[in-house]
Amino acid sequence: MSITVTENAAKQIEKQLNQRGSGIGLKLGTKVAGCSGFAYTIDYADNKAEDDAVFEQFGIKVLVKNEDLDKLDGMELDYVKNGLNASFKFNNPNATGECGCGESFSV
Repeated sequence: MSITVTENAAKQIEKQLNQRGSGIGLKLGTKVAGCSGFAYTIDYADNKAEDDAVFEQFGIKVLVKNEDLDKLDGMELDYVKNGLNASFKFNNPNATGECGCGESFSV
């Protein structure tokens, strides 16, 4: 099981954690939503729960609940800038489809 973080994503996560002033990393997950079935969740992680897997790259920790690993295994989290827009991008090899707006995915 693995989740990878690009160097761009790690820098952005570190920047956001520093601005916030606390947190041990980033918490990734999924929820049932949208027209394709699942949506990604992203939040600050203030502590590690017993059922969290921890992945660390570039000095940044990403925590994922064990129940979400089957949908996120092998995913790469990137941070991309396109003109004035910037956002995290989820490169998920488990996603078999996405809705037209890109807000949800299916596995």
